[in-house]
Amino acid sequence: MLMTFLRRSLPPLLILMVFIALAALLMATKEEPEKKEEKIQLPLVDARYVQQQQVSLNLPSYGVVKPKHKTQLVGEVAGRVLTIAPEFVAGGIVKKGQQLAVIEPSDYEAELAQAQASLAQAQAALNEEQARGEVAKIEFQGFDKGVPPELGLRKPQLKKEQANVKFAQAAVDRALRNLERTVIRAPFDGIVKSRNVDLGQYVTLGTNLGELYNTDIAEIRLPLTNSNLAYLESVDNPDTQVILTAKLAGRDITWEGHIVRSEGVIDASNRMVYLVAEVKDPYLHQNRTARELPLKFGTFVNAVIRGRTVDGIVKLPRHLVRDGEVALVTPDNTIDMRKVNVVRSDIEHVYIKDSILDGEKVSYTPINTLSPGQTVRLLGELAAAEAQE
Repeated sequence: MLMTFLRRSLPPLLILMVFIALAALLMATKEEPEKKEEKIQLPLVDARYVQQQQVSLNLPSYGVVKPKHKTQLVGEVAGRVLTIAPEFVAGGIVKKGQQLAVIEPSDYEAELAQAQASLAQAQAALNEEQARGEVAKIEFQGFDKGVPPELGLRKPQLKKEQANVKFAQAAVDRALRNLERTVIRAPFDGIVKSRNVDLGQYVTLGTNLGELYNTDIAEIRLPLTNSNLAYLESVDNPDTQVILTAKLAGRDITWEGHIVRSEGVIDASNRMVYLVAEVKDPYLHQNRTARELPLKFGTFVNAVIRGRTVDGIVKLPRHLVRDGEVALVTPDNTIDMRKVNVVRSDIEHVYIKDSILDGEKVSYTPINTLSPGQTVRLLGELAAAEAQE
């Protein structure tokens, strides 16, 4: 029995002892793992060199294009409308002096004939009186009682006939003017805004026949805040250039204008000051190229007014300035939060003066991820290191 028990239990014990010995040998001969120094991850920033430059502090604005001159065509005589020119319609292009409509002239032709007849009668009476005066002078040649009387020489009668001639001549001139006013003519080169009469319509003195816009010069009123006036070369005489932009025919079109004056008062409704810009030949009647489009009245335009030129300006994206500070990267790759003097800002950019020197590096990484004195890695240096590896 004992031999049988030993024969069954001895092999497993030997195997177990062998494995224990091997495990002890492995534990005694194992190597310690290599220890590596833990690296501190520095934040990565995009830093760019900046240069001071000379810039024009342009001022954005907007406005609606309107004609500098416009007029209402008013009937100066009464009568029926006899003819209307084909161009006398809304949108029609007319030239200065062009006939637009005719009021029936027969009554005024008759008045002119009567006035001319009255003038002829008055002239004949004046000639007759002058002849009588000459006869009276001859009769009084032998008058030896002093100076002959004026009544005897018919001088009062002569003055009366001269006055009658002037009165008749004035009637002729008035009849001629009324006859000329039966023809309605364009006072300038322009475009017809509206027409308010039609063929056969009876018009009276003062009837509004239509409205005409002059196409020589367009005007745009451009509002500016009172503080923005400081960026103009001259507040009293803002003689400067303006670029107008509008979307026409599916593309952005620009026109060049000129600021000619300031209205000189502050609008009580919006506290704005208005500058007035002019664009010559907005409808391109005098000179037009294939790609140019006319600046039509009523168009809403965005404007950029050229302001005064300033030296030593650093232009940065607007989001880089937070609470008046910009993050700069020093030569030893640390962050310097610097207060800057912002002289102008628009939707996209800020203009900084006397705060950042030529060749300094500005961080384009958002400021809220950085702190003063923090050590950083530069994006360009990281790319160079990776290329070298």
